[in-house]
Amino acid sequence: MSLRIVPLSQEQELEPLLWGDEISSSWPEFMLKDPIAKFYYDDPRLERYYDFILVAYDDSEPEKILARSFSVPFCFGEKVDREELPDGGWDSVICWADEDYLLKRKPNAVSALEINISPSARGQGLSGKMLQAMRENVKRLGFADLFAPIRPNQKHLEPNTPIEEFIYRVREDGLPVDAWLRVHLRAGGEIVKIAPYSMVIANTLESWREWTDLPFNESGLCIVPYALVPVHISVEQNYAVYVEPNIWIQHKISDTVA
Repeated sequence: MSLRIVPLSQEQELEPLLWGDEISSSWPEFMLKDPIAKFYYDDPRLERYYDFILVAYDDSEPEKILARSFSVPFCFGEKVDREELPDGGWDSVICWADEDYLLKRKPNAVSALEINISPSARGQGLSGKMLQAMRENVKRLGFADLFAPIRPNQKHLEPNTPIEEFIYRVREDGLPVDAWLRVHLRAGGEIVKIAPYSMVIANTLESWREWTDLPFNESGLCIVPYALVPVHISVEQNYAVYVEPNIWIQHKISDTVA
């Protein structure tokens, strides 16, 4: 395989392929319903970020996307009263970036939003290659820091385990038991803090039933496949809320901006 990983700004004709059924189906349906996503992914906003979107494909099959990654530039530091990464993680950093764009601020940091591998291309180390490509792209664009509110990809197997306990669980070699955390730490990333409400998805019980095929007929906490923590249900209010915690990782790309 002759792998190519390119910024979408260099091959804009690939954008329709980003939303192919195979790669899009990698996420559970409810994860596609976060209302904050529209501030990044919806037209015409997405065009702002073409330099921060990477697409991977095989030269012999350019019509088939093997992986995609999304990231977003934002302002960080005391000048904008943002001296700490937000507890709101994924949702907050998208809102920060949108605000910065509208106020014409010059961003000085980048946050990863997603690295997604097509099911047919998994098990080949492509996630690590996409992360490295994202690091290189951040440096190419003149930034020294890449942050990431990451979703530990094995946490859903233990939804009742506190994330504070899960992320610091390590193997005999000292690396995290979670595979996605390992990828980031091996690439030079460092755990900075927990984002306790990184993504909030709230909707009616009818919608949640449609997304999950679960009955949602009792108030309380419900274990939902691929959710990192239980979903809060209120039959009386006809509502369910999912509050997903993530882990902020910092990648220091270089000591000086290119």
